[in-house]
Amino acid sequence: MSPSDSRKGLLDRLKSAQLPRQSVDREVGEEREPLPGRSGDAVAPSVIPEARATPDRGSRDDEFLRPGDILQERYEIKRYLSKGGMGAVYLARDLRFANVEKLVAVKEMISAIRDSVTSRIGLETFQREANILASLSHPAIPKVFDYFHQERRVYLVIEYIHGTDLESLLAEIDYPLPPENVVDWAIQTCDVLTYLHNHKPNPIVFRDMKPSNIMVREDDQRVVLIDFGIAKVFQSGKRGTMIGTEGYSPPEQYRGIADPRGDIYALGATLHHLLTGRDPRKEPPFTFQEHPIRQFNPSATPELEAIVARAVAYDVEERYPSATEMREDLLRLTGVPKIGPASRPSPGEPTPVWSFVSRGEIRCTPAVFENALYFGSYDHNLYCLETSTGEERWKYTTDAGVVSSPCFWNDTVFFGSEDRILYAVYTRTGRIVWTCPTDGKIRSTPVEEYDHIFFGSDDHHLYAVSAKSGQELWRFDAGAPIRSSPTVGGELLVFGADDGHVYALDVQSGEVRWKYLTGRAVQSTPSMAHDMAYVGSADSSLYALDLANGWPVWRFRTRGRVISSPLVDENTIYFGSNDHHVYALDARSGSVLWKYSTTGPVVSSPRVSQGILYVGSADGYLYSLDARTGNMAWRFPTEGPITGAPAIGTGLVFVGSTDHAVYALPAAQVD
Repeated sequence: MSPSDSRKGLLDRLKSAQLPRQSVDREVGEEREPLPGRSGDAVAPSVIPEARATPDRGSRDDEFLRPGDILQERYEIKRYLSKGGMGAVYLARDLRFANVEKLVAVKEMISAIRDSVTSRIGLETFQREANILASLSHPAIPKVFDYFHQERRVYLVIEYIHGTDLESLLAEIDYPLPPENVVDWAIQTCDVLTYLHNHKPNPIVFRDMKPSNIMVREDDQRVVLIDFGIAKVFQSGKRGTMIGTEGYSPPEQYRGIADPRGDIYALGATLHHLLTGRDPRKEPPFTFQEHPIRQFNPSATPELEAIVARAVAYDVEERYPSATEMREDLLRLTGVPKIGPASRPSPGEPTPVWSFVSRGEIRCTPAVFENALYFGSYDHNLYCLETSTGEERWKYTTDAGVVSSPCFWNDTVFFGSEDRILYAVYTRTGRIVWTCPTDGKIRSTPVEEYDHIFFGSDDHHLYAVSAKSGQELWRFDAGAPIRSSPTVGGELLVFGADDGHVYALDVQSGEVRWKYLTGRAVQSTPSMAHDMAYVGSADSSLYALDLANGWPVWRFRTRGRVISSPLVDENTIYFGSNDHHVYALDARSGSVLWKYSTTGPVVSSPRVSQGILYVGSADGYLYSLDARTGNMAWRFPTEGPITGAPAIGTGLVFVGSTDHAVYALPAAQVD
């Protein structure tokens, strides 16, 4: 997909009326020129050193690398992404991954220029960015892979982000952005600022928050904060040089003061720009906030306007004291309850036996295996904890977020990552056994049957590989991303795909036995029982399909997408819907036995143990319901939406949340 296609997808989601004629690549590390008709960034030479530098040979093409050039016998240059007087940013392929095309961004600085002072400042900025990025680990911060010198050039190899930055987006529309999108991006940005401002041993102040330094990934709409060239370790009371971007930088930053609350001001200025379409660089200093947001964007609420106003207060003491508190206010706008650790439990609410906090959102379903709990996180790790204490045994780090849930065979745990690789790791030590690369992100959960692992990938394929060696038995092309997990029963393997089909394959050969077309994408994982396959669809329906031929036996319509994977327990089928309900149906007829209303979409899949049903909701609660009647036993609050299913084992219920934590709760008892 080209960058213009990436931007088109985002513009379509924002209901743009026209497609842009041109698009500009915007990748990690790129230094952009001001857009026509806008004032440039008012920054010190260390931010954009090429403004003063004069290369020995100008900006001739022979200064730059060409497609096919190879650095360090590892990085093959594909094309350049941007050029400047002191270097360029290139798209390159990492040749160490021979079986998959792993793309990286290579940022180059050419040190041989006439102005030695500018050269020194530029090199210091380059090294600062490399050192800071190398010390950080967060899904919203690009990873650094390598840093090296070659001849008179210095190179920084970092994660390639496929998406668009918010300034490029603003340049291509003539209306303020929808508040719901802006609030979502703001919450994510507060997450990464919280991480930076609480970094150990020293907090990091970003100092250059603005639309051009916030990218939105094409695939999952997650934000990435880029360009750490002027980020600074925070030292209270110490001053430095005035640095930043005019219009977005807070007043104290002009006096050389770098304070975490300065990043909150800059985020507020960015939100004001996104919501009003008015560029603060065109306004007299510190006056942009005089323009009420709702005057330009009537769909913005007074509460959102108040949040931005507090963030951009001139007096630093009047701003939010932390990004965490700003995030809490933003979350209230979304309807997701923010329940702090000091909140008192409601009657019957369980007290956690323990909780474990990772550095990223936990969207997957945990799994219990031999007294250990396994789960993936958006901080790129698979964790292995003691089920009784939550103590970490080991963790295995991948190159992207882990939303796939683990499965097991003998002494091996299998899981997929958004870095496009299926991993096999020893359960005892966390050491790698083998890997299986694909050409797409893996969000499908692998399953083990007949000593083989079956899993789907965003590259449109369903794979069958040996559990022992990872050797491929077969693969099936569905023509669309596969995020549903396969279910194996007898000789059939059943799964859904984003093309709207439910497929049934021969488990030995991968050949199609039958397929059934629903109205929209199928990301729900099928359940097999009573000679039927039960599966949900984004067309708001739950289907019961005849396993022999794929014909629908019955169809139950809800009022929201069904992403939740159904669970069959004896003659009852349980599932959730984006219409905020948990349903219990008669498995043979599809008639409703009961339904329970939550206050958020239910994409989590239910689990039943000892007559109790456990299910999470996007409202942040884990619900414990009587499986026969739907009456609530208790609900447990987390601080973020719950998207994965709970796991049950050793008398405990384990659930992960997008608040970055996994909780161990005592199992409920039936009266």
